[in-house]
Amino acid sequence: MRFISTRGEESYVSSSQAIIRGISKSGGLYVPEEFPRLYEKIKDKENLSYEEISFEIVKAFFTDFTENEIKIAINKAYKNRFKVIEKNGFLELYHGPTSAFKDAALLFLPQIMKIAKTKQNIKEEIVILAATSGDTGKAALEGFSGVEGFKVMVYYPKDKVSAVQERQMITQEGENVNVVGIRGNFDEAQRGVKEIFGDDKFKEELLSKGFRLSSANSINIGRLIPQIIYYFYGYFQLVNKQKIKLGDKINVVVPTGNFGNILAAYYAKEMGLPIAKFICASNENKVLTDFFKKGIYDRRRELVVTESPSMDILVSSNLERLLFEASGRNSDEIKSLMKELNLNGVYSINGKYKSFLKDFYGENANTEEVYKAIKDLYNKEGYLMDTHTAVGYVVLDKYIKDTNDTTKCLIASTASPYKFPRSITKALEIDNEENGDFEAIEKLNKFCKIKVPNNLIGLDNKDVLHNFACDFDDMRQALKDFLGGKHDKS
Repeated sequence: MRFISTRGEESYVSSSQAIIRGISKSGGLYVPEEFPRLYEKIKDKENLSYEEISFEIVKAFFTDFTENEIKIAINKAYKNRFKVIEKNGFLELYHGPTSAFKDAALLFLPQIMKIAKTKQNIKEEIVILAATSGDTGKAALEGFSGVEGFKVMVYYPKDKVSAVQERQMITQEGENVNVVGIRGNFDEAQRGVKEIFGDDKFKEELLSKGFRLSSANSINIGRLIPQIIYYFYGYFQLVNKQKIKLGDKINVVVPTGNFGNILAAYYAKEMGLPIAKFICASNENKVLTDFFKKGIYDRRRELVVTESPSMDILVSSNLERLLFEASGRNSDEIKSLMKELNLNGVYSINGKYKSFLKDFYGENANTEEVYKAIKDLYNKEGYLMDTHTAVGYVVLDKYIKDTNDTTKCLIASTASPYKFPRSITKALEIDNEENGDFEAIEKLNKFCKIKVPNNLIGLDNKDVLHNFACDFDDMRQALKDFLGGKHDKS
């Protein structure tokens, strides 16, 4: 399997090359040259474990790795560290070391990247850059901490993630990791990272000092492919529990920010998994909702800070990969659309694209609707969901009312409710106005008796190791200081 850039201007690359580079020289994103029809191959194998499905999927895409290398990477990533649970139609993806769905990919990425580094005979240290809206940062730090030959630099929007998310990052241990708060929003952090990747002179300067850049965001194909796994696993869970029959189509509901998670579901369908509709759920930052309804992508609006901060995004990077498929893999068209977005902040698509996107439904939910959904579902069924998952739940209800479609659904449940405790206690109307997040965790635990994830217990008592903040224009300098050993992290 080879990989190509959504913006062309580059020949085919191997999977190990694509994983190490993270983003193509043209600024495009790597996509597989084809989609292996894997569903037909594995559908009759009963009760495959998560690791076994992982092996089949990774092996089909990352063909320049040996089967043994893939098995070792999967075993190190997932064994006794991560599990996926289907419950009441929710696909719980947060049972990992950072209590968010990002663990599914960011436990695996360091393992496969280590092997890719050796395969590509790279002697320099690889510097992983990540912009985070909340969960990617901690998962990347956790995954790469202590991994020899790698350094990690995470940028997050200061004061625009939950207190728990921030605390997870700024207490991260490891000599090879660093965290910087950006005085701005996630889109600015992401733009800054992309500009660093696009600065050839700066990259050459780093290379001369023994550093090579790569990415841990879902723009990296090595991060995206592992996210396909849990859709296959979730589908087979529904079959095994006799909630559907093998071959029945399902709909998937995905709370969406950067578009990687829902794109992984689309890739699963391209591999044969029986998915009918992709329900793209947004919060008040409804750029994607407007796009799927009107065919116009317009980021020219104020970012709204919401109770689902990991979705507070106006530029959804992975949409480019879907548009590449919608265009008939026309890299010139994609370059033109992305140029319009960068220059003008807006682009529109024609009928060809709209026809291709007919299986995508976009809608959004506001904070009031999210709070009501959390409270109503808990009171009715005793099931507690976080604010991001609740956005998906609300949007599914709107979809059913709009379409009368009663197809079985899987809702991607992306984070533990304990990562957003003040929002959840507010939704459940537990008096918490004056309390901080960690007091809220205790109150929530007493109220609902649901176990607090181990990684969050005592988090408020951990030492703060990273307390540095900078402006957007200083992101490069912060990176140089970290790599030069000048950063005091405070």
